[in-house]
Amino acid sequence: MFEAAETQTVTAGDGRTLTFAEWGEKDGFPVFLFHGTPGSRFNRHHDESVYVEVGARVITYDRPGYGGSDRCRGRRVADCAADVAAIADALGIDRFAVTGGSSGGPHSLAVAACLPEQVSRAACTAGVAPFDTPDFDWFAGMDAINVSEMNWALEGEEVLARELEREAAGMLERLDADPSTVLGEDVQLSESDRAQLARTERHEVMRQAVREAFRHGVWGFVDDTLSLTWPWGFDLTDIRARTRVIYGLDDVLVPQQHGDWLARNVPDAEVVVDEQAGHFTDPALLTERLGWLVTP
Repeated sequence: MFEAAETQTVTAGDGRTLTFAEWGEKDGFPVFLFHGTPGSRFNRHHDESVYVEVGARVITYDRPGYGGSDRCRGRRVADCAADVAAIADALGIDRFAVTGGSSGGPHSLAVAACLPEQVSRAACTAGVAPFDTPDFDWFAGMDAINVSEMNWALEGEEVLARELEREAAGMLERLDADPSTVLGEDVQLSESDRAQLARTERHEVMRQAVREAFRHGVWGFVDDTLSLTWPWGFDLTDIRARTRVIYGLDDVLVPQQHGDWLARNVPDAEVVVDEQAGHFTDPALLTERLGWLVTP
């Protein structure tokens, strides 16, 4: 087991610095875990022993603009594949699994599609469908907070950055007062999501992850949001790895139709529908889901 998740850095192909951390079993099977929006390398399970139990070497990294990773203005979802390849190469890793939640979901799929020879298995949890999908109501059933963020993105970077700076300030204040309210009292979360955010064992990880996300401003948040309004830059049909599409029926941040669409369009996807869950995964489910990812 890693004694501590020391910050590590690597230089991307274009000279940017990427910051990452490792958790769990040193000799375990590598699993890249992609954080949501906003997020950082500190997004993880609160109990590392779960990773050790299933034999997982979990690697998290700050997407460009978050934490210690340099910004990459104009990045697409697919651009994360080159960054992951740089980290894997620095660690001497040839084969690995990928998993991501929320906006991390499309990034997980991007790496599976763009690095098919290296990705063994992939999971996308509560991931969105492409914004430009024809005849698809992207906003149906979605809470106003996410609708607003996407609409600000459509107005341009200047508007989006201004509004997300305001949002980030509110999130940081709520983290200090009560992490269970980090998204704000007006968000119409399901009861299951409210219960997950209220779990005190998750709160320190939430504080670490969000504070690190905004350490150098909101540019990671800005670029993540913008990238979701643009073509992703890869084709789902290029995914060869065994892939799970996981989503909850009570999710108001990424509503059910997104999971339904991905389930139909990710090649040969194994579909897992959490009928009584929302956006946030119950930590009790992680052992089985990680176990699936590390299975040869």
